[in-house]
Amino acid sequence: MQRSRLISKLPDMKHLGPFRHSLLFSEHAVLDTPPRAVIGLEAEFNLLVDGRRRRPEKVFGDPRRLVRRRMIPRTGKSFQSPAGGAIYFDTGVIEVATPIVELEPGCCYRATRLLWEQIRYLRVELDHWAKRNRCDCRLQGFSAHYNFSFPKARKSKSRNATKLGYLLAHILPVPVLLLASNRQSSAVGVRPRRSRLEITADFTPDPALMLATCAFITGVIQTVLRWENFGLKQLNRNRIPRITPLRLRKHSSRRGWRVTADSFARNPFTADFNAPFWRLRDGRKLGLRAIASEILTPFRSLIRRFSDDDTLEHVAAVFAGDARSLLDFEKRPETYDDVGRTIDWGRRRKRRWSRSNYEKIIHRVIAREPMRIGLKRYRVARMKGWYHVDFREVGTNRRRTLNLDELVQLSARKNVVPAPSRQRKSARKRRAK
Repeated sequence: MQRSRLISKLPDMKHLGPFRHSLLFSEHAVLDTPPRAVIGLEAEFNLLVDGRRRRPEKVFGDPRRLVRRRMIPRTGKSFQSPAGGAIYFDTGVIEVATPIVELEPGCCYRATRLLWEQIRYLRVELDHWAKRNRCDCRLQGFSAHYNFSFPKARKSKSRNATKLGYLLAHILPVPVLLLASNRQSSAVGVRPRRSRLEITADFTPDPALMLATCAFITGVIQTVLRWENFGLKQLNRNRIPRITPLRLRKHSSRRGWRVTADSFARNPFTADFNAPFWRLRDGRKLGLRAIASEILTPFRSLIRRFSDDDTLEHVAAVFAGDARSLLDFEKRPETYDDVGRTIDWGRRRKRRWSRSNYEKIIHRVIAREPMRIGLKRYRVARMKGWYHVDFREVGTNRRRTLNLDELVQLSARKNVVPAPSRQRKSARKRRAK
């Protein structure tokens, strides 16, 4: 079969170096990428036990010692969280990630909601562990990653992930800085991959601001993907202001670029972002808020398409100074040091999007429901990357791998149905007697 040949062509993990265990969209972990565009979010946290930073690997060993429910194993050292995403201990931090979400209207809200569902679940498990061990545990926000697939159909010599990443490094930093950073932040980064792009920033403890950040980045990337090429001349053609001087720095990890405190003439994280002392290439001087507002203009349509009117208005309000940015606080808000204790979406109205098809399938998978495909019964064995699921046939134990789109199609045709468990059968027999 075609699938068996795909399995034999999995890349060797050795050449991936120390980052071969990265969670979301991990190339080595996926048999094939989804044919459609997808997004996903990740968040990293420091673990504080009785006020001291501790390595989760030393405290728990692996996530199974923290999470009480049985978890589905994944490729590498990560585990599928009962909340739908994944949990992983990576170089001294706890990392949670959402499952992939189809790029479609509502995807920004869905991805943000999924991430906070992972955070809430992790917080509850930490509370139970802390109670058993008579200590205090806190999650300290560290970083957030916004991931976007780069479909093969859109690639060419002048349109690849590296060129796109370099162009985005000239567009995203100022707006993302206002939406996702605080006075102690140090960088906004872009990291291109073979089949995806990753935007890195500080973790944002405000869900509404995280949603605004996700929506802005999504709208920008999807708009730029429709441009003729990814050259810097596109900035002038689309009237996107450019601060001068700008010195991009090498990303602290892996390939990519960062805008840091010394990338400009003054530190943008601590300077007055309303004052018009930022010189542009066209000779004008504007404040960071005004620059972000001008950058927003060509991207408004797709920001609205993949989020909604309320989220677009929130983004514009932050840039105009009519809604708060975390930079408005002189010090980093205390919510960074105790994430997940309370989760407040704010007073802004948010449209409640239903679960996507991928989400519905993932929740059935993590529930370990026996599935009947045709005349055969299968049980979930493991997640293989983010797009494929390994099943084992009941009785023969033969493996069968299906991707999410196949499961969605089978479910729509009602060929995949929950198989009745033996406990249910025995219960019906007892009632019959």
